[in-house]
Amino acid sequence: MDLFIARQPIFTVKQAVYAYELLFRSGPANVFPDVDHNHASARVIADSLFNLGLQTLTGGKLAFINMTRDLLLGDYAVLLPRDETVIEVLETVTPDAKVVEACRRLKAAGYLIALDDFVGKAEMAPLVALADIIKVDFLATRKDERRALVKRYAPRGVRLLAEKVETQEGFREAADLGYTYFQGYFFAKPAVMQATAAPEFRLTYLTLLQETVKPDLDLRRIAAVIGRDVTLSYKLLRFINSAFFGLRRSIASIPEALSLLGEREVKRWASLLGLACLGANKPAELVVEAALRARFCEGMAAAAGLAHYTEELFLLGLFSLIDAILDRPLESLLQELPIPSMVKATLLGEASPLKDVYDCVLAYVAGDWESLSTQMDKLQLDEEEVPRRYREAVAWAQQALRAGDSTNDQPQRAPALARS
Repeated sequence: MDLFIARQPIFTVKQAVYAYELLFRSGPANVFPDVDHNHASARVIADSLFNLGLQTLTGGKLAFINMTRDLLLGDYAVLLPRDETVIEVLETVTPDAKVVEACRRLKAAGYLIALDDFVGKAEMAPLVALADIIKVDFLATRKDERRALVKRYAPRGVRLLAEKVETQEGFREAADLGYTYFQGYFFAKPAVMQATAAPEFRLTYLTLLQETVKPDLDLRRIAAVIGRDVTLSYKLLRFINSAFFGLRRSIASIPEALSLLGEREVKRWASLLGLACLGANKPAELVVEAALRARFCEGMAAAAGLAHYTEELFLLGLFSLIDAILDRPLESLLQELPIPSMVKATLLGEASPLKDVYDCVLAYVAGDWESLSTQMDKLQLDEEEVPRRYREAVAWAQQALRAGDSTNDQPQRAPALARS
């Protein structure tokens, strides 16, 4: 049986990714209650370290991994690299003398310790004394309780993490209260749901997206759009000259770069490039997540009997977060893009041949294992196919965006690049 691991980002106040919490499920027959936490966390440790690699799952960020009482007492956490791991003590762990001593050993060894679903009970004091991070469930606590926890523990040097933050308003509230880290899907929600005129520089990126999703691709028009913008030109040339392609000579021409990519890859990479530039002032994780979803949807095509819809599925995943990137209603944005009708229908929640795959992908990336089981049954998927495709999508998204530095790099001397 393959291992189901999803990840959820943990952000700083500047909405940069600080870490990922790894979410576990063992297989479609075992929605988490059927698998004890010991087995779950032990499998995460074993597979993350020996089979999958933490670097693949987290892109070099820290990994929060849940620890039960038995795993703590058995010192299993020391199998994980201390500079890549945060030990998250579950709320079900009773802080008796043995547990406290186990955490003390981990602390002495240099591990960061987080307490999950913390509510400030007096008996947790011994663990609080060792904790670096306290996680507070924003859906299960009142505002006065959230504020009180900050006032009580922040002066002690403990960093507070607001989890299950699902809206921009929730994020701003947590930041104003003094929380250091933020976990939840607030970053994937539009900040302002109203139609606003796009700034001139963003119109270029939107035009690029419009050109790449047209049924009849015109490479000359795409080259002209890219050539008018130094940022797009720089990023495309940097991408084509990266180790991702391993070319023996450097490419200095936009048309040549597009020609080398080929029509299929131009559609994928130019649309990703345009989306990344549109999201330059948003959390970088938005573009990473969009790229991950695009590759994940595309990878699921054959297994779901939709091999002839790979291009549509890629676009479906790629545009699934465009409303959050542009802070505009999805319906109005889709009117501006010549996306295939079935992609638009799926994004709007309507029936389409792609909907079941899309729902399956969304369930997996959210770690919604119960919904995932339902979708896998509907699609009659092999239980090993979905986690394998997810891991491949994670690795692809990280490598692709890093190759072009497409989320946060800016041109320094674009002409010099063309000559290199």
